Amino acid sequence: DNLEEALLNVKKRNNPKFIGICTTALVETRGEDMAGEVANIKRRRAEELAGTEITLVNTPDFDGAIEEGWSKAVTSVIDLLVKPVTLEASKRIMPERVNILAGSHLTVGDIELLRDTVESFGLEPVILPDISGSLDGTMPERWIAHSYGGTSVEAIREMGRSAYTVAIGEHMRRPAELIAERADVPFKVFDTLMGLKPVDCFITLLAELSGRPVPVKIRRLRHQVTDAMLDGHFFFGGQRVAIAAEPDLLYTLSSFFTGLGAEIVTAVTTTGHSPALEKVPAAAVKVGDLGDFEDLAATAGCDLLVTNTHGRQASERLGVPLIRVGFPIFDRVGAQYRRTILYEGTRDFICKVANLFKDQIHHATPESLNPFLNRANTEKAHDRKALDTH
Repeated sequence: DNLEEALLNVKKRNNPKFIGICTTALVETRGEDMAGEVANIKRRRAEELAGTEITLVNTPDFDGAIEEGWSKAVTSVIDLLVKPVTLEASKRIMPERVNILAGSHLTVGDIELLRDTVESFGLEPVILPDISGSLDGTMPERWIAHSYGGTSVEAIREMGRSAYTVAIGEHMRRPAELIAERADVPFKVFDTLMGLKPVDCFITLLAELSGRPVPVKIRRLRHQVTDAMLDGHFFFGGQRVAIAAEPDLLYTLSSFFTGLGAEIVTAVTTTGHSPALEKVPAAAVKVGDLGDFEDLAATAGCDLLVTNTHGRQASERLGVPLIRVGFPIFDRVGAQYRRTILYEGTRDFICKVANLFKDQIHHATPESLNPFLNRANTEKAHDRKALDTH
C-alpha cells in the first residue's frame, strides 16, 4: 500500500517518464513478492500511471556488491524498455549510433571523455547509465524534484537499432547480452579502458565502426601516454601495492600497476562471483572488507594503498600513502571530474602515481653518506651528555 501510494504521488506531482524501484533487503527478508505487487499496482492503476514506465530490481544489501547491483539495475531498464526489433536488418540499423554501457567505476569525467572520443569519429553514443549530467556538480536553474540529465527514455528504447554495443567492465556483460538477444546487436566487453593496449583496441574499434581514420588529437594523446610511461616506469618498478576495490576496478588497477613494473602484494574485493577476479595479477584475492585489507597490507609490507576514502585511517596507522579510487570519495574536491580511462586518463594517472612514489624517495645527504662523520658526531654528542650529567 505504501509503495502504491508513493508511485501515485510521484506520478501526480512530477509526471516522470520513468520510475525505478530498488529494494534494500527488507522485503527480501520478509519474503514479500515485490514483482507480483508491482505488476498488480501497474494493472490496477493503469489509467493513473499511463505514460510512466516502472521497473523493479531486487538489490538487497546482503546479496553481492555495487557492481552486481549496478548490473541488475541496468539490465532491468533494458529489459523494460528495449523491445525486440522486427524490421529487416538493413532498415532497423542506425550505423552511426553506438551503445556504451558504462560500468559503476566510471566517473563523470570518464563518461564525458568517452562521449567526446566517440563523437570525434562521427559516431553518436547512447550511454547507459549516463551520470555526467546529474552528478557533475551543476545545479538546475530551478528546483527539480526528480533526477535530471542522463539518457532519455526514447533513446534507450532505440538501443536495439544501434550498430554496436560497447560494455565497459565484466559486470556490464549481461546488459550487453540482453540487447543482443532482443535486437541482434553485436557487442564487445572491455575488461578495462586503462593502459595502452586496451585503449588501442577501443580506438581501433571506433575507427572500424566509423570508417574514419583516428583523429590527430587522439594520436597525439597516445604519444603523450608513451612518454608518461617512459618517464614514470622508473618510479613504479619494484613498488609493492595493496588494492581494495570492486572486481572490475580491482582488475583495472592491478593490471595497470603490474604493467608498469609494480607488484600487487594485497588484493581485496567485495564479492567472489565476478569472472574478472580470475585475471587479477596477484597471488591471491581476498573477499573481505577494509579491516582485512589493512591487516594484509601490514603483513605484506607495501609502499602504496589504493582504495576509496575509507582507507584513509589505514593509511594513517600504517604510515603508507593512499591513492583514492572507486566509491565513495568524499574527502577530495572534484573527484567526480577525475579522468582515469583512455589515453588522457591513463596519462594523468601515471603522472599522479609516479609523483607520489617520487615524493617517497629518500634523498641522501653528505652526512648520511659518510659513516665516519656520523660516528664522530655521535661520539661528540655522547661525550657532551656525559659531561652535562657529571
